[in-house]
Amino acid sequence: MQIELGLDSFGDTTLGSDGTPKPHDQVLRDVVEQGVLADELGIHFLGLGEHHRADFAISSPEMVLAAIAARTRQIRLGSAVTVLSSDDPVRVFQRFSTLNALSNGRAEVILGRGSFTESFPLFGYELDDYELLFEEKLDLFATLLRTDTVTWQGQTRAPLVNQRVFPTLGQGMQVWVGVGGSPESVVRVVRHDLQMMLAIIGGDPRRFKPYTDLYHRACAQMGRTPRPIGIHSPGHVAATDDLAAEQLWPHYKTMFDRIGAERGWPPVTPDRFMAEITGGSLYVGAPETVARKIAAAMTALGVTRFDMKYATGPMPHAQLMEGIRLYGEKVIPLVRDMLAEPIAAQ
Repeated sequence: MQIELGLDSFGDTTLGSDGTPKPHDQVLRDVVEQGVLADELGIHFLGLGEHHRADFAISSPEMVLAAIAARTRQIRLGSAVTVLSSDDPVRVFQRFSTLNALSNGRAEVILGRGSFTESFPLFGYELDDYELLFEEKLDLFATLLRTDTVTWQGQTRAPLVNQRVFPTLGQGMQVWVGVGGSPESVVRVVRHDLQMMLAIIGGDPRRFKPYTDLYHRACAQMGRTPRPIGIHSPGHVAATDDLAAEQLWPHYKTMFDRIGAERGWPPVTPDRFMAEITGGSLYVGAPETVARKIAAAMTALGVTRFDMKYATGPMPHAQLMEGIRLYGEKVIPLVRDMLAEPIAAQ
């Protein structure tokens, strides 16, 4: 079984050298440079998330990914996630089919409902239709993947009758569905015969073991061949454990306190931050510390893909670049070595 380790970013609005937030245009250019570095280091995947708010610069992942594709050769490029509920599945398919062609087959897409809801009023959708929108649009997208001529009907958009969609996909494309931890979401992934990406952003990752077990039971019951399962979790790598925590803490607190104020969460405390590092799903520390934690989570859940969200809050570009370098040069080889024996034993 092939082990894959990647990176994710939402294009968090970072701080410049003067300590003030950079404009979005510069953040987007920085993200391209981060992708180029990841490619040079041999990192497997870069995922860019879609958001529509001031603290994240990326609202159109495919555009940024296309810019990165033009300057890279091997890294796989995808979304993390595309908010399918408030988009048109045909347009999403067309954009990623185009990216797949331009990148010579390196495109992936991770589809999700999104943990933020700004896109719903922005594009004219009702939050009351949250579940129906995703269910129907995922069904249509899965249909587009598997047939050149589409006939489809639902409640959320106009029907399609013997419709061809261009550009055609050509070579295949990996399609994941982001799952936050509900049994219904796991079964939906299996029903559509797609790949499951577990978004584990807090707490002990082992609590998601029932969902990977359910995935395999559902595959057996529906006659599906199990596909690779992945994990998406935040982290930061620096030369030492103390330095990594010191660098991340103020930016982590800034982001989570801002989101918490919107959602009624209490402010993040240093104790809670450290608890997530030591026993939760925050992969922060020196390369060996982070590698050990990644290997333990992958082994516990039986997954073969791990994507670390390397940008959390307004951390400066230079620190992000150094974290990417350490992840590619040191963390990934260490994880592969740590997992070599367990994977061979399976």
